[in-house]
Amino acid sequence: MHPFHFATFAPGVSLLACPGFADRSPAGGESSARLVEVAAFDHQVTGVTVSSQGRIFVNFPRWTEDAPISVAELTQDGGTRPYPNAEWNAWRNAKRDEITPGDHWVCVQSVVADQRGNLWVLDPGAPAQAQVIPGAPKLVRIDLASDEAVQTIAFDTTIAPQGSYLNDVRFSADGRFAYITDSGVQGAIVVVDLESGAARRLLDGHPSTQADKTVIVKADGQPLRRPDGRGVEFSADGIALSPDGRYLYWQAVKGRTLYRIATEALHNVELHPDQVAGHVERVGENGPADGLLFDQQGRLYVSAVEEHAIKIREGENLRTLVHDPDLRWPDTFAEGPDGTIYVTDSRIPDMSWFKPDSPAALPTRLLKITR
Repeated sequence: MHPFHFATFAPGVSLLACPGFADRSPAGGESSARLVEVAAFDHQVTGVTVSSQGRIFVNFPRWTEDAPISVAELTQDGGTRPYPNAEWNAWRNAKRDEITPGDHWVCVQSVVADQRGNLWVLDPGAPAQAQVIPGAPKLVRIDLASDEAVQTIAFDTTIAPQGSYLNDVRFSADGRFAYITDSGVQGAIVVVDLESGAARRLLDGHPSTQADKTVIVKADGQPLRRPDGRGVEFSADGIALSPDGRYLYWQAVKGRTLYRIATEALHNVELHPDQVAGHVERVGENGPADGLLFDQQGRLYVSAVEEHAIKIREGENLRTLVHDPDLRWPDTFAEGPDGTIYVTDSRIPDMSWFKPDSPAALPTRLLKITR
């Protein structure tokens, strides 16, 4: 086991919801869904993914600390191992002049396993969501059979300019395209041709990808602000691909509205960016939300960050699936091969950004939904 032992599996089934708690559906029935802790971490977790073989991977962005591991695989004995190896995880902010950023994890925000035996790692290369380190933004493909990085797509300043923060990624079923949200100062959708490595920055500055200035994100019913008055400013963040691959969905955390676009419009390089914008559709209101995920049944999971809740959208119907006061900030969803839905609790409201005089927001957790 790696000496940085910063994951602990729950020794048994630990129900986090209050005894006897059940959410009520709009029809008056009760949801039997509960949250069960899978692992706890000594560092702030955001992303999670599960491979088709059931291997679980998580990531720890360097937001408020120089985390010792950036990408990890959960081990069967209750620990973590740096993934794909210690060298890729050797970056330290304090040693930025000594370590090359293009082949090390600088500030990983998302990990996603595809259905083709790969783990994809998205590194916006911007520790503390501040300055983008030149040469750091990248999308890396790791072959899960060999545990080796086999493809790196580097993003230059036309795709990941200063102020950007590439946030989350989804992949077309045919393995040809990646779709990435930029939750930075000016939101956008990045579309990557995975065969050629060519990328296009689309909907850059479009209202659908921007933080909504009329929205104030709250925690425990109060505006979530830093000491200098800044609030939550994340632009396009959560992203989901419909099961048939025809539509890409996204929304800003500092926003209410869910949007979508036909993926064929994103693939068409003949369309001018203004023409692409004309294909954006408003879907409905979610309220401030972070992670999005379509499950195998076509239901859209929504992280209701202000409500300590996970919701499900089916058409125009948005209902609460799970509510738990201990769920501080549901961040990223993943679905396992058996249909189990996992979610990370990144505890953003408890960070030193917002509570500088309080202890670090630890531990963070990986949870799963059971019924």
